[in-house]
Amino acid sequence: MTDEQQPDAESPNPYEQRLSEASVEAKDQNTSRRSGRLVPPLWVWMVVAFTVAMIILVRVRDVGGDHAIANILTLILSFLGCCAFSSWFLFFSGYSITFRLGSFAGVIACIALFFTAFRIEHVSGEMVPRFRARWAPPADALLDTPAEIATAGDIDLTTTSEKDFPQFLGVHRNGTVPNVRLARTWDSNPPQLLWRQPIGAGWSGFVAVNGYAVTMEQRGDEELVTCYEIATGKLLWAHGEKNRHETVLGGVGPRSTPTIHDGKVYTLGPSGSLLCLEGATGEVLWHDNLLDRYHVPPGEDSKAIAWGRSGSPLVVDDFVVIPAGGPKAGPHVSLAAFNRLTGELVWEAGDRQVSYASPTLAMLGDRRLIVSVNENNVSGHDVATGAVLWQVDWPGSSSGNATTSQASLLTDGRMLLSKGYGAGAALWRLTAGQDGTITTQELWANPAVLKTKFANHVIHQGFVYALSDGILECIEFESGKKQWKKGRYGHGQILLVGDVLLVQAESGDVLLVEATPDKFHELADFSAIDGKTWNNLCLYGDLLLVRNAEEAACYRLPTAN
Repeated sequence: MTDEQQPDAESPNPYEQRLSEASVEAKDQNTSRRSGRLVPPLWVWMVVAFTVAMIILVRVRDVGGDHAIANILTLILSFLGCCAFSSWFLFFSGYSITFRLGSFAGVIACIALFFTAFRIEHVSGEMVPRFRARWAPPADALLDTPAEIATAGDIDLTTTSEKDFPQFLGVHRNGTVPNVRLARTWDSNPPQLLWRQPIGAGWSGFVAVNGYAVTMEQRGDEELVTCYEIATGKLLWAHGEKNRHETVLGGVGPRSTPTIHDGKVYTLGPSGSLLCLEGATGEVLWHDNLLDRYHVPPGEDSKAIAWGRSGSPLVVDDFVVIPAGGPKAGPHVSLAAFNRLTGELVWEAGDRQVSYASPTLAMLGDRRLIVSVNENNVSGHDVATGAVLWQVDWPGSSSGNATTSQASLLTDGRMLLSKGYGAGAALWRLTAGQDGTITTQELWANPAVLKTKFANHVIHQGFVYALSDGILECIEFESGKKQWKKGRYGHGQILLVGDVLLVQAESGDVLLVEATPDKFHELADFSAIDGKTWNNLCLYGDLLLVRNAEEAACYRLPTAN
């Protein structure tokens, strides 16, 4: 072989070169495949895009007519999107098994650690949770108990005046104070703070007679009825019972508002304790327990009435009338009337489970009757006997889409109903016949208006005002047509004072809004108390009493000259 035929030692062997190139190409392809799996594939992005689109649709369309439902659906859809990404990452991604399992375990550990350290203290009206450290005691547990409260004498709840606010929603239980004229601007003369102090938990409102205010509250394991001096906020007496009603969604403590009548205080606790107290001292005159009376097994009431009994006692003639209820599966008693002086049961009426509304005394022409908003209907009852005079369907469940709002029955027979959870409002006509029977006819129904989830509506000069799913709204009474809807105040409460609306926002702010159908016009506002406020307002003359589950305050409001 000649020198020219010898292979060059420096030149690569063609077979080895092809083998090396093939190996590099395979390695590059394998690296490409692995690096491509470090990014989620198309199906993951499609699932995420679908969930985002659905969340936007839920928020824009206000599914169910309830912001809380929209928030729950948003949470569920977000969870589904996270599950899609987690499934790809854990089972199909190109990351090492050690990294995948370690990352997943780390996320789970962080979540577990958070819920080990914190608990949901309560949720807002739109289902937004607030967390509290598990080792921190609730605010109500830090307050004095009845044993540490000195009882005072010389308290007079028998003397009355036109300033009094003696029961739930005022003198006529319609959320209206007609005899007070508030100043329409507070710039030069703002509300004057008389006192502001801690109070026990609960959603009970104040009632006020002769310079004294009564409410219900929770302090530790004590369920209290308390009496305060309005001018100073001094706690004068407290009656306590061992009971603590608490749910994550509903919160802690009593839900109903007391009633003051003829110097006595009538209350209904969330677990069915019915009390008549001497207004001067808080001494128990008589008591009853609805769970015992109607044979409700222990623990069953919370399954039927999930957020606690909220009906405020109605005193009419010689009776105190309360929603009664019964076991979850029945039998049920809609209303029970007790002798207001002795506590003796006088009559029972109706066969429906209770709602979270309170019985109301109303007039149909010149005839008095009691209107009861029950779990799934509304009924009218004879005052003397409780006999059912009429009924209309009003669907609901006291462990689900609960009914809270009062019915408004005008003397001409028109009755307005309103409710949250997508139900909206309906107007009925009641007609009394010559033979004494009463017929019912639905005039209109509109699920898009007056979605009063926790609040009540008020009627003024042919128009209705309410916090509709947390937004102040005005509609025409006769037609149900919406006039305006503006002012996102949350799930607070309203009170019609003369020709203006006092609005208690869920945040604790108090606002003054003109009661006119022409346009929304906010006149004034101030920060009254802090924190979630579902409690109803109480106006005693020009003194405004406000409270929530942590603090209470009294302000002197400027009045018109």
